[in-house]
Amino acid sequence: MLTFIIWLVGVICCIWCIKDVWSKSHVDALIKVLLTVGLLCFSWIGLAVYYFIIKDRI
Repeated sequence: MLTFIIWLVGVICCIWCIKDVWSKSHVDALIKVLLTVGLLCFSWIGLAVYYFIIKDRI
């Protein structure tokens, strides 16, 4: 049950980050697609990288 809750929180956070990426109009579509795929594939690691490194740069 605990693993399901952790997975669910990760999915919700990924959706929030993907929504944030796609709301930025000045970013190329290719970058948006690559970030979306990266966030979905590397769930928690992708979230950490996006939040601490990429978010401020795009």
